[in-house]
Amino acid sequence: MAATTTPTYEPTGIPVIILKEGTTRTAGRDALRSNMMAAITVAEIIKTTYGPRGMDKMLVDALGDITITNDGATILDKMEVQHPAAKMLVQVAKGQDEEAGDGTKTAVIFAGELLKNAEELLEKDVHPTIIVAGYKKALEYATKVAHEIAETVNIEDPSSDEILKKVAKSALTSKAVHGARDYLADLVVKAVRQIAEKRGDRWYVDLDNVQIIKKHGGSLLDSMLVYGIVLDKEVVHPAMPRRVENAKIALLDCPLEIEKPEIDAEIRINDPLQMRRFLEEKENILRDMVEKIAGVGANVVICQKGIDDVAQHYLAKKGIMAVRRVKRSDMEKLEKATGGRIVTSIRDLTEKDLGYCELVEERRVGNDKMVFVERCKNPKAVTILLRGANDMLLDEVERSINDALHAVRNILRDPKIVPGGGAVEIELALRLRKYAETISGREQLAVLAFAEALEEIPAILAQTAGMDTLQTIMDLRKLHSEGKIAAGIDVLNGKIAEDMFAINVVEPVIVKKQVIKSATEAATTILKIDDVIAAAPKKEEEKKEKKKEEEEEEEKTSSF
Repeated sequence: MAATTTPTYEPTGIPVIILKEGTTRTAGRDALRSNMMAAITVAEIIKTTYGPRGMDKMLVDALGDITITNDGATILDKMEVQHPAAKMLVQVAKGQDEEAGDGTKTAVIFAGELLKNAEELLEKDVHPTIIVAGYKKALEYATKVAHEIAETVNIEDPSSDEILKKVAKSALTSKAVHGARDYLADLVVKAVRQIAEKRGDRWYVDLDNVQIIKKHGGSLLDSMLVYGIVLDKEVVHPAMPRRVENAKIALLDCPLEIEKPEIDAEIRINDPLQMRRFLEEKENILRDMVEKIAGVGANVVICQKGIDDVAQHYLAKKGIMAVRRVKRSDMEKLEKATGGRIVTSIRDLTEKDLGYCELVEERRVGNDKMVFVERCKNPKAVTILLRGANDMLLDEVERSINDALHAVRNILRDPKIVPGGGAVEIELALRLRKYAETISGREQLAVLAFAEALEEIPAILAQTAGMDTLQTIMDLRKLHSEGKIAAGIDVLNGKIAEDMFAINVVEPVIVKKQVIKSATEAATTILKIDDVIAAAPKKEEEKKEKKKEEEEEEEKTSSF
């Protein structure tokens, strides 16, 4: 049934309008095909960026800002997709990125292939419900097999750092950082190891404790890991020290200035001496604040709010370094790095609240001054300072570093690795074909379609590497049928490798399992939709009226 603009029901020849005027309805196979085509198109856009030899996309937004990337989540986020079914794939990518931090492109491509194969089954009159049931059986079996073929990593063993570096390098390979990936992988592993905490028998890693700061200038190899925090601020007063060793740091979430009263107050002065006394009293209050800070032994003050000029003067006289208007997130990282405690009232400040580090120093990085709080005793927050030629490159490097951080974090969460380069997908497809023989009825066709969709992942890898796709898949099938589970595609050298572990291409199993789950859920959700009822888009006049009403409402509430 084709799309209709005025959905009606005419049992007695009298039209009965059910939906609002302007509403469009697409039902049955047309709705299903439309949704599937939209999702498949999104997957097709992503395909060319897949793998270490994948191409980049240039995205220009409404303001003219340019992003050049081959990061799947970023491409889908910046594309501003309109079709509701295509938006579901964008959400799959976001979900994959939040949960696993990697594998976004694989999830979208795999979902697209599942839908493409489902389309062929629909042509053979296989009902969508049967396809969904078959896909769910295949998903269950595939995740079980992925877990079985994964190799366990002993995280407690110091030699496991080498495996973690391999995982980080695999996550960095397909990005703009290719030349410096050994160096950056080392930084990533050290950063994650530093912030990881063991709770019971499990490792816990909060990546919010890794601060990433970008400064253009220098090369990627000038990037560094700071065991502490870097503040993109400068010391507030020229007379203050620029370098403090054995720093005792007061972390303040209160202003070092006289706060204005909440209600409007008026002071009437009829004598110049009263004015002088008023100013002296202000100075005395600020001096007392500084005396209290100096009294507990602090020689560095990091303040989330403002610092009055008079207070700056007294702090400088005491030889105390001060930094103001520091972000809340940076304050929390400083707390974890230095072992200090954020204080909301200077009166409550004690020696126990002070953080400690060996060095606080203001340094010039590029054209800007930055304050380095480093060499902390056992910091649970660290900073990766990235250097690079321009902002566009640095943005791409930051995305790559994030992928690598998540990949290493995933190994600590679930210490199991699988070979990369399409090896897992080929093995799963092989096992699923054998599994399909044990299933009767049309669901068997859906399981086989699932296996074919999995094989499309290595096929695209071979395509972006400039290899013969069909020949590559045939050769891989042969090697896997001989029991060589780790055989995959060495994309960088454009050939098949019998052992992906040997060439250091490894991935966390948690990413692979999440990819299969996310993609299958998205595909089955789209397959279940048989009716799309879309409301008419709002006219400009209605939008303006609504905006006017909202503004009037805001004015009323603010006047109260």
